[in-house]
Amino acid sequence: MTRSTFPPNIVWICADDYTPDFCSAYGSPHALTPALDRLAAEGLRFDRVFATCPLSTPSRQSFWTGRYPRRIGVTLSPTPLPGTEVSLPQLLRQGGYLVAALGKTHFYAPQRQMFDLCLDWPDYCEWRDRQEDWKRTLAGPVLGRWRPFVDPPQVWLNSTVLPYPAHDEQMFGTFLARAGADFIRQSHTQPFFLYLSPYETHSPFNFPVEFRGRHHPSEFKSPWVHQDDWERLPDVFQQLGPREFEGIRAAYATCAEFMDRNVGLILSALEDAGLMENTLVIFSSDHGYLLGQHGRAEKHCCYEPAVRAALLLRWPGVISRGTTTGALVELHDIVPTILELCGLPIPDNLDGRSLNPLIEGLRHGTTLAHRDRVFVEYADHAEGMIRTDRWKLIYSAGNRIRQDGYAVESMIGKESLQLFDLHADPDELENRAIDPGCRGIVTELLDELTDHLLRTERFPDQIPRTGSQREVLASCLLPTEVRDPLNNRRTAG
Repeated sequence: MTRSTFPPNIVWICADDYTPDFCSAYGSPHALTPALDRLAAEGLRFDRVFATCPLSTPSRQSFWTGRYPRRIGVTLSPTPLPGTEVSLPQLLRQGGYLVAALGKTHFYAPQRQMFDLCLDWPDYCEWRDRQEDWKRTLAGPVLGRWRPFVDPPQVWLNSTVLPYPAHDEQMFGTFLARAGADFIRQSHTQPFFLYLSPYETHSPFNFPVEFRGRHHPSEFKSPWVHQDDWERLPDVFQQLGPREFEGIRAAYATCAEFMDRNVGLILSALEDAGLMENTLVIFSSDHGYLLGQHGRAEKHCCYEPAVRAALLLRWPGVISRGTTTGALVELHDIVPTILELCGLPIPDNLDGRSLNPLIEGLRHGTTLAHRDRVFVEYADHAEGMIRTDRWKLIYSAGNRIRQDGYAVESMIGKESLQLFDLHADPDELENRAIDPGCRGIVTELLDELTDHLLRTERFPDQIPRTGSQREVLASCLLPTEVRDPLNNRRTAG
């Protein structure tokens, strides 16, 4: 492996609730993302990478530890990362890295001692309060206070495409990007790891007043909704129609472009500091997001737009320029990948698999597979998913009333099974689960999902071994927090 400088600096940018469907680097026409386009052109784009959970807290704590959410006992939000778990910043710090985290970590407990530098919302508020021009007059209507499930969904999902009440230089995302750029430009005597995670593109899809009017609802078409989707549609979305979804998509596209602009500030700082060649740059999202597909604007489910994430890697001389891969990848594969690229030991309890064989294969023109199955769980709905190259099975036990605000009255207490042929039906519109010709596929995938859940169970003694497969699944898919025998961590479950 060729390395310009070893070990490399690492910059990992993680966007919140970001779908590659709104990224021009992935061929999307919806949003212009030149900074991400540059990363893709100079590095490696992963086209089929999946979150282990379509919820930020479990997903992020999973990809920071390299372990499945159920394995670390974090399946709800907010649940603190257990003190017994070791995360990537700790491993890198032990390996001699200077470690900084700017923005969301989703630890939900004080963890500042893990970092040499840590900035988040409270630090921004202190900075903002010192700015004399913060309250200057803003022209035109702006967003009010974000109140999900209090205001109508078209309000907290910003279907009227309103900017946040601030100018560009006053935005939290800009504050984080400039702090990251300042950190990069400092003289460092040791390699550094910078994790930067803005709140964009989380609802209400904030963007500054300077970005007002970049996109209009008329540019977008709301996806068609299948009758089966209406029966499963969370009550909160029943009042949204095509016009509202078109506005939501316009707000999301504008927010994505603002986020990309701040990614560009980080790339410019690396260039100014002469560090582009010896820095591993990672861009990811923590999961995906639905924007009208299946009648939803959320991520709390296992449909493809909710669980598919963005992932771009760039390190000149190690990662080939302008390469793409359709290999099946899980986000927690990033931890062992970073450790191997940095020449650091990989803990033997990780569930993630290093992507380096895939990277090496692409360098030599060889197309390699990585995983033949990916697994996702959403414990708040007692829901699990298994996906192969062709087939996807989503199973919900129906034994939990979800606490996330997206309950469907007609589905409470009902077991649910969906099977999609992704080759023939990439939009997941035709449920094949009751097709007699697919009975064998359903059985095979349910068996594999059950085996995976048992192998990754945090409290195996609680799982019935003499019951039916459905009883096992119903036990495994409940949140680990509500089954914690010590009951010593406060959760939202």
